[in-house]
Amino acid sequence: MSSTASEHPLSAEKRPQWLLGFVMSMMVGLLFYMAASLSIENDAGDLFNNLARNTQKNIESRVKSYANLLRGTASLFHANEHVSREQFHRYVANIALQQNYPGVMNLNYSQELDETRRAAFEAAVQRDYPPGRDGYPAFAIHPPAPRAHYSVLVYIEPIASAPEKYGYDIASRPLIADLLAQSRDSGQISNSGVPVPMEGRPHLTGMAMRLPVYRYGMPVDTVEQRRAAYQGSVGIGYDLVTMMRSALADMPVRNVRLTLFDIGPQALEQPNVPLRLPHDMRPIFDSTTAGMHAPWWLPGSSGRYLSSTMLIEHNGRLWQALFSVRKSDLYTRFDAFLPWLALLTGFASAMLLYMLFHTLASSRQRAIQMATGMTEELRASQIRLQLSHQKLRRLAAHADQIKEEERKRIAREIHDDLGQNLLVLRIDADMLASRTQRRHPRLNARARSTLEQIDATIKSVRQIINDLRPTVLDLGVNAAVEWQVAQFRQRTGIACEVNESHGDICLSDQCATALFRILQESLSNISQHANASRVQVKLEKCRDTLSMSISDNGVGAAIEGRNKLGSFGLVGIEERIKLLGGTFYIESSPGAGMTVHVSVPLGADATAFPYQEESRASG
Repeated sequence: MSSTASEHPLSAEKRPQWLLGFVMSMMVGLLFYMAASLSIENDAGDLFNNLARNTQKNIESRVKSYANLLRGTASLFHANEHVSREQFHRYVANIALQQNYPGVMNLNYSQELDETRRAAFEAAVQRDYPPGRDGYPAFAIHPPAPRAHYSVLVYIEPIASAPEKYGYDIASRPLIADLLAQSRDSGQISNSGVPVPMEGRPHLTGMAMRLPVYRYGMPVDTVEQRRAAYQGSVGIGYDLVTMMRSALADMPVRNVRLTLFDIGPQALEQPNVPLRLPHDMRPIFDSTTAGMHAPWWLPGSSGRYLSSTMLIEHNGRLWQALFSVRKSDLYTRFDAFLPWLALLTGFASAMLLYMLFHTLASSRQRAIQMATGMTEELRASQIRLQLSHQKLRRLAAHADQIKEEERKRIAREIHDDLGQNLLVLRIDADMLASRTQRRHPRLNARARSTLEQIDATIKSVRQIINDLRPTVLDLGVNAAVEWQVAQFRQRTGIACEVNESHGDICLSDQCATALFRILQESLSNISQHANASRVQVKLEKCRDTLSMSISDNGVGAAIEGRNKLGSFGLVGIEERIKLLGGTFYIESSPGAGMTVHVSVPLGADATAFPYQEESRASG
């Protein structure tokens, strides 16, 4: 009865805590869901903007290619005094419009006339080109009403694309007449931005660009000269629907809606700023797909769509293109599933963390007990580690001492045994060379060569002995330092000087050898890494301490370089000094050189120091 009564308060106490954890985890999951959704939407927006920008460049490239085609056609008339309809036909046939310029319906040429020449020109064309020739119908200028000026289409290739336009006066429309006059005076391409009506083909959206043609050989530098030389214009007719749909077909995303507006030449004052168009403005092209009947401006303001507005330069006019697509068309299956996966991950992670913190909070006492036990064990491990470290240092000192003794023994044996044998061999070779100098020149040459080889071998043996243990160490640390500095100066060419405060300094053999090796290692580091031009070595004796410093004016190094992986030079110096009971430190900074300072007691003994340290640690 008592146990049951004690369980109910406990469960009542835990229930709100777990409910709080569930609510917090759900909030974290919702944050993950929102972050994943926003990230996917931003990525989709960036992707769609890039695709729209590429399509804009594609359309501009097509417009530019059409303009270049028009300029090439105008060059045909500029380079010839007269271009016949047969020549124009062959020229356009060789261009192969269908293969090279999809969307271009025809190339045409319009002749400039006034009312006085109209009747004679019409009669001449009807005489020279009867109906049916080259597929052209009967020629008649239309509309027939009399006008002051005419711009009559006389060449259309291929004629099958627009036979009804043969003989049509394109200047009969006031807007086109004004554009032709501006193009005549400026020499630039003109286009009205207004679709050309195509009789019997309402599904086509015909667009035209025109370029003036001037008479062969006449100057065109001023406006008056261009007006005097003007004879007509060449034009290109293309299907805007075909061009735009082929550009959209290159996009890897389907169901993209493109709405195109001609905003006129007045917008060129700010070519990079899209205009805010009224909702009642009619586009010149709209690629509305089936099932997407919203007004053109609705996708740009709807949360279910992504939209991007681009400006396209079209030979003096601007087109404003509105690209729009449903967000769902840009998402993959994984993109649609990722926010829910993020929600589940965030909820599970937060719930696990809450459970972990709840468990840690409920087991505080046990954690304190575990921490106390771990602390005691850590202290014992630290003591064992210190003892192990001391043993390793003693072992390293013993190994270093054995290595130096072995070097000394090998150097002595090489000097006593191999050196004497080489000396005897040299004496014999020298005697042989002296006795054969006059009577046996060839044998004398061989003997001299052998003598030189023996000298080189003796020199190598001396170098090996010095590398193992220089004999100059037997003369004292001062002589050893001066000899090593002289060798360094001779080997590297770096200026190096020695400053001594005392004469001969008496040290134990282990201490002198350690200082010599430290100097050797420091000079080796300077020659390999410091890029220095001057080195200074100082030996100073102060009471019962000997100090040595090696300074250079090289590139220096950061202090962290002492612990670089695989670098043991400075570590070895530090260990040698610690074994002698001395001190070691470095002064350095990048670009300011480096100074290595070491100091050891005069009576230091490397063999005794580890034992002393261990005895102090154990005591």
